[in-house]
Amino acid sequence: MSTRPDQMRHAIALTLLLGSLWAMPARSEPVDVNTATEAQLDGLLGLGPATTRLILAERDKARFKNWQDLIARVKGLGPKAAAKLSAAGLNVDGQPYAVQKDR
Repeated sequence: MSTRPDQMRHAIALTLLLGSLWAMPARSEPVDVNTATEAQLDGLLGLGPATTRLILAERDKARFKNWQDLIARVKGLGPKAAAKLSAAGLNVDGQPYAVQKDR
């Protein structure tokens, strides 16, 4: 009987599956740019330490009024990045980013 190799293949497959699930980023509660800590901002997919520092420096000057204010004041943040950050859980005053349509 060749159950030993089959059991080994199943064990390997299960290990790989569980490992990939563990490595997936968890969707967390929304993070507001005006109250988030440096660690919370760094933890968002799409934000690195440099952009986090820019956000915090601008926030020290004044709260962000809305997404457009955030985009205007933080160099390197545009509509595409804002949409991705919003999808990752970032909010401005409790609001997710809404794509602005031409009027």
